[in-house]
Amino acid sequence: MRASSRRNMRPASVLSAGLGLLLVGVAAAPAHAESVRDLQWHLDAMHAEEMWKVSTGRGITVAVIDTGVDDSLPDLKGQVLKGKDYSDQPGDERTDHEGHGTGMAALIAGTGKHGSKSGAYGLAPGVEILPIRMPEKIEGLDFTSGHNAARDFSKAIRFAADSDAKVINISMGQAESGTKGGVDTSELDAAVKYAVDKGKLIFAAAGNEGDGANRPRFPASTPGVVAVGSINEKVKRSSFSEWGPEIDVTAPGEDLVHACIGGTGVCRTSGTSDATAIASASAALVWSKHPTWTNNQVLRVLINTMKGNEEEWTHNESFGYGIVRPRVALQNPGDPGPADEYPLPDLAAAAASKSPSPEASPSGDAAENPAGGTYQAAASTSEDDSSTSLWIALGVAAAVVVGAAITFAVLRTRRRRVEQPTAPGSPATPAYAPPQQYPPHGTPGSGQRD
Repeated sequence: MRASSRRNMRPASVLSAGLGLLLVGVAAAPAHAESVRDLQWHLDAMHAEEMWKVSTGRGITVAVIDTGVDDSLPDLKGQVLKGKDYSDQPGDERTDHEGHGTGMAALIAGTGKHGSKSGAYGLAPGVEILPIRMPEKIEGLDFTSGHNAARDFSKAIRFAADSDAKVINISMGQAESGTKGGVDTSELDAAVKYAVDKGKLIFAAAGNEGDGANRPRFPASTPGVVAVGSINEKVKRSSFSEWGPEIDVTAPGEDLVHACIGGTGVCRTSGTSDATAIASASAALVWSKHPTWTNNQVLRVLINTMKGNEEEWTHNESFGYGIVRPRVALQNPGDPGPADEYPLPDLAAAAASKSPSPEASPSGDAAENPAGGTYQAAASTSEDDSSTSLWIALGVAAAVVVGAAITFAVLRTRRRRVEQPTAPGSPATPAYAPPQQYPPHGTPGSGQRD
């Protein structure tokens, strides 16, 4: 499961001066903005510029266990370290034939170095990325190729645990399929426990079958891993985001604009993969500000500062313990608590049920929040609700800007699809091209599966 949908966008540099960024697929009257950064709603909602005055994540390394990270991407130049390659593909861990890992790294650590118009930022632009490239067949559980998901994830996690990385980002996962091997294994449990004991924080994508099978994914559901779900700009659970008792936190993961490889070099994606990258970056921001804290303290503060948890942690199946708010964690972290006590209950109660509740799926329109109320579109005048109000306002503003020009289909599958360019005045093309894999690195107009 690579939990993102992808749409390529035309970078501002190829347009006439002053036109800014053109969203592709528009036949006439294109909507535009001054820069790629203007379209990164999640950074505005999370008060990124305000946070960057305090922390950019500098001094923190995030291990990205994925399809590799292309270190030639302008917005990642100088950010990508030498890592580890477990794949059987040409190149090494800094080669990405599919683009998923590079996109996740850009969401975490993009620096905007591509330029004032085309540059895209990650939430923690001071972070360094440790790429760990996984076997191509891992997600298909293709045992005929000799790959086993539990074994491959375990090797990658142990490598990251022995590295200088403090945060491990896994925007991948598998549900139990009942076939040979399986992924919910004692081997994976042991690898995660090893990493946590070595002082690492592990975030993994909860999955994109929330409006379908909604099966627990691994390693997201492995004890010791923080399972991440997705919300949209209206602070609602994304319809695709998996739900259940295994969800620990949520983060923005819908319609996120970031740098990517191939095509135009700018993509708009959605998925719990994206939300996981945002959660990992949030931890990096806090850890950079408080470098003497342990993994347990960083995670505890992230959860303490989620809305509704001020006095007592509350959990529900849509949002977990809440939505990450690193700005609040940086401003008023409070007591980080015991250094050696993992704050989530799953490690201490590994035998507890990991299955989703048999009850009906919580509504994405008015899901219960951690404080026991509902996330509605009504704005609040309190300081605690300022982020929510801004997110709602940004969602409405974005709809006004692009609504007349583009209709975004809701992606309810695991396929990643790409919008194709349409020159102004030419016949409109379908909003999505047929699903396809990335062609060899650097080919313009490339697509991506899953």
